[in-house]
Order: sequence, then C-alpha cells, then structure tokens
Amino acid sequence: MPHPSPRPRELGFSMPGEWAPHRACWLAWPWDGSLWLDALDPVQAAWVELCAGIADVDAPAATRRPELLEVVVPSEAARVDCAAALARRGVNARFHVIPFGDIWMRDIAPLFLTNGNGGLLAASFEFNGWGGKFDLPGDAELSMRVAERSGHAAWRADWVLEGGSVECDGEGTCLTTRQCLLNPNRNPALDERVITDRLRSDLGVEHVVWLGDGLLNDHTDGHIDTIARYVAPGVVLTMEATTASDPNRDALRALVGDLREARDARGRRLEVVTVRTPGAVLDPDGEIMAASYVNFYLANGAVVVPVYGVEQDDEACRVIGTLFPDRRVVPVSAREVLEGGGAFHCITQQEPLP
Repeated sequence: MPHPSPRPRELGFSMPGEWAPHRACWLAWPWDGSLWLDALDPVQAAWVELCAGIADVDAPAATRRPELLEVVVPSEAARVDCAAALARRGVNARFHVIPFGDIWMRDIAPLFLTNGNGGLLAASFEFNGWGGKFDLPGDAELSMRVAERSGHAAWRADWVLEGGSVECDGEGTCLTTRQCLLNPNRNPALDERVITDRLRSDLGVEHVVWLGDGLLNDHTDGHIDTIARYVAPGVVLTMEATTASDPNRDALRALVGDLREARDARGRRLEVVTVRTPGAVLDPDGEIMAASYVNFYLANGAVVVPVYGVEQDDEACRVIGTLFPDRRVVPVSAREVLEGGGAFHCITQQEPLP
C-alpha cells in the first residue's frame, strides 16, 4: 500500500496533551455477555461511574467542567439499555449505533489531532487485534466509522498503531515501548528507525523516547498508558514496586531509571513522579493482572483513577490529586474491567477542542 500523503505533520497537525480542554469523550458500551460473563454487571456499573466522572455530575454547578459523551452502541436495544443506565446516574450522552466487538476505544477509535488554528483531524490507524490475540468483528473498521461520525476531517494511516501505545506531551515528545511497537506481531517490516519516523510524521511529534517492557501479563504487549503518563510537559507519572514480591519490580525499576535519563523534545530532563503499585492483583483464576494506577482518564473537571480494593488505593489517589489540583479525583473500582485487559484510559478516547 502506498504511504498516504500528505501526512498529519505536513498538514500542521499534532497530538495535544491530554490535559488540553476536551470537547467530548468517545466510549463504547460494554454489552456482550459472552465476553464479560459474570463480570458484565459490575463492568457496566464501573463504566457508568466513569461516565459520571467525565460528565462531572457530582461537582457543584458553579464549578462543573463536563465534556460531552459520545457513546458507541452495537444496536438500538443496547442504546436503550445504556441510556437508561446513564440516566439513573444523571448522565446524558449522544449515541452512535455502529457494530464493534469490545470496549477498548483507546485502541480502536481514531486519535484526534489539532493544528492550533481551529482545525481537528481524526487520524485512523490499522488495528490487528493487539497482534492477532483478540480479533473481534467490527473493531478494525470502527476507527474510520467514528472518524466519519465525528464530523472532522479523516486521515487513514497505513500501519498498525494503538492509542494506548503512545503518550504525548503536546510539546513535541512521544513516549512508547519497544515491547509493543517493535513486536513482530504489529509491523514486522518496520524497524525502530522507520517507526520513529512514522510517529513523527503521523502524530506531529519531534522526539520519541523509547522505553522497555510493560507490566506482567499485559495483553497489549506493554502499552505505555499502563506504566508512564505525562501529567504536564516535562513531568511523567509512573509506578514503583516497594516489595521484593511485587511481580513488576524489575521492569518498573528499569523504567524509572530510563525515564530519569531521558530528555524531551525541548532538551529537558524528565521529572519523574512515582506512586506505589497496587501489588499482585489477581483474576478469578488466580493469575496476576496488569493492574495500574496510571491508567487514569484525565477529564476536563476530574481525573478518574482506577482502584482495586487494596491499601495503596488511597495513597495513589492522594498523589494523583496533588498532580491535578484543578480537578476532582474520582476513584472507581477497576478490578472487573481489568479482567478484560485494561482500565479506564483503555476504554476512553478524548476529542480535544480544536
């Protein structure tokens, strides 16, 4: 396939930091009982609480800073169910009936880029089910369908990229991991040099910081949004393991070291803030899950933090709250959502204001 041209950077577009004001958040209703089984009800409940946080419904009216909810549903019947669940929490949404497999909008929806002049571009990348692990009907086509529904100009890339695998600071720097983007199950014909060039041209960044491995048993092969997140230009939040038994101790120790040695596009050394991991969070079969506090969603008025019913939850919310003093911290249980492979950043996709 020939390379699409011109590419977003040539058109003046780049990915803003997540703290930039949002017009909306795109989400997909968890509807499929054959996927979620007994977890479907608690997953839907957590999803509704996430939406309430994004809509900022619990904030005093004078300080409320909501963003619109654009919700994808697979059918009219699912729309009725979802609308009723949201209404019970005082949340409104706009619905789009589009076929899809599962709810991981960070990876199957387009990435929205801005140009600083009122323009917005919906950039759609190829999706192959996280390297062929989970190939569900409708997921590969959803990105372009959402781009069309958004009403913005759409651009289609010619290579595999999931939104959870990149983290941008809005000032020219992108964080990513070799474990994911250099995995042969994504783009086997592209090496680090070529992918670096693609990230620059297609996300509008100047500099790529390559990191190592993600969390144990991460189905996404080390997505950056479970291990390191920008909280401001030049400032990155990650996790540290404080016990020898923590399954991610070595990987996180290496990650922190690499982050502290890195420089961004403006030549700054990164300021690295750490929070303790949730420890070994197990699924119903006793397997360790890739539990993370940094997989939060940063809304206009709130930061929705995944919690797991462990003692570290309160500390994580306190630390994250100090990093976003202008937003409310909304802790929401993510244990059941995590059984599906991710948390709240994974199931959201922000659309910034142009």
